[in-house]
Amino acid sequence: MARPRTSRTRERIQEAALELFAEQGVRQTSLRQIADRLSLTKPALYYHFASREELVASLLQPLTDDLDALLAEDEAAGDVDARELLGRYFDVSYRHRAVTGLMLRDLPTLSEFGVVERIVDWRRRLTTLLVGPDADVAARARAIVALGGLGDCLVLLADTPVDELRTAALDAACAALGHPAG
Repeated sequence: MARPRTSRTRERIQEAALELFAEQGVRQTSLRQIADRLSLTKPALYYHFASREELVASLLQPLTDDLDALLAEDEAAGDVDARELLGRYFDVSYRHRAVTGLMLRDLPTLSEFGVVERIVDWRRRLTTLLVGPDADVAARARAIVALGGLGDCLVLLADTPVDELRTAALDAACAALGHPAG
């Protein structure tokens, strides 16, 4: 029975860290502040995460895993429906919106974790899936606008109910691609 508690403690540390990172920034947040927020000792926190870098990496990893899996699946499938792909991308981004928001707010610090390169790679792969590898500049630009706008909706319209936001964001992204809404 001790293992579930250990796992829950790890999750609580990640939640508190994400909150503090969003409030203060990654560099400005110490492990001591995270431990204090949870009424943990620093050694207890170090039991779960050897460093702030390890903690940050643990926050980024689920998003990375999910996006890599989504892309690998669609790349293996070949021909994809743009709206379905954008919907899956929205769902993954929404599920990890707190981490996505952190990435937007603290990108310079998180760039040390290879985040910028990963984002660029994901966007290139998504663009290729949406418009094909031989698309002209105009088609690629529309795909880039669709992807960027979809991501921005998650941050700038965060208070919108998810079903309403998903429909509106997908309609707008499809419109940017020149596809009919709905």
